[in-house]
Amino acid sequence: MMFEIRQKVLFRHCDPAGIVFFPRYFEMMNDCVEAFFDQGLNCPFEQFHQTAGIPTATITTTFTSPGRHGDMLDLRLNVTRVGRASFDYEMSCYCGKIQRFLTNATLVQIDLNGKPTPLQNSIKQRLIDFIKVSL
Repeated sequence: MMFEIRQKVLFRHCDPAGIVFFPRYFEMMNDCVEAFFDQGLNCPFEQFHQTAGIPTATITTTFTSPGRHGDMLDLRLNVTRVGRASFDYEMSCYCGKIQRFLTNATLVQIDLNGKPTPLQNSIKQRLIDFIKVSL
């Protein structure tokens, strides 16, 4: 099992040639993470951010083929590691059977002063449960 959302490539995502401008993929990745918090972890991102933050500490992305205006993309998120104050995920993006990108990232929970802090117990347990199901 993995967490998955669909995203249509809109005009605003594209350069003048109708190809997805790569920074827009990072916005789509963040949209998927927000949806994962809301639907997968049952913790709306806006609610989570009232008491903590969860910025991206590292991200590595390989763009494997260009996306185009009108494509229907499937973004698939798998939790790969849960630590004390952070977790890792792998996200892939497909249009049909064609991969558009693959990314690996680490998110770190921080307090309102910007210092790393242990993951909230309820979030950590849901992440652990999710990784067990994903394997």
